[in-house]
Amino acid sequence: MTPAETSRDGAVPCRVVVCRDCCCGSPKVSGVDHEAQALRLAEEAPVRITDCLDVCAQANVVVVQPSSVGRAAGGRPVWLGLVNDSAATEDVAAWVRAGGPGLAALPDILDLHVFTPPRRARTGPLVTPAPGPAA
Repeated sequence: MTPAETSRDGAVPCRVVVCRDCCCGSPKVSGVDHEAQALRLAEEAPVRITDCLDVCAQANVVVVQPSSVGRAAGGRPVWLGLVNDSAATEDVAAWVRAGGPGLAALPDILDLHVFTPPRRARTGPLVTPAPGPAA
């Protein structure tokens, strides 16, 4: 069963972003059924598969975004790295099911996976402005 994109009251649920590109979701991170991981998380919340998040040293990376209610309660996206086994995936799924950021306390075991990405990873590639007219 796939979670609804909105609840009956119009609230946007918790969402999960799963990195799958050069390192995350690749044979470089061995011993993980990457497809099963994404499918398991999709049982609890809408999942978006994204290209490289530019934090390859933390592969596999999962970002849990708060629901609209969680964001209103102060929740912010939580970046989780090294989500490389089924137990870690289950811990993420359970937290999302409980409400995720802003609504449910981060389980102690997931605290071991939390990291702060570099600014570039959070904002996307740097954009260089076009040069202005010559003076």
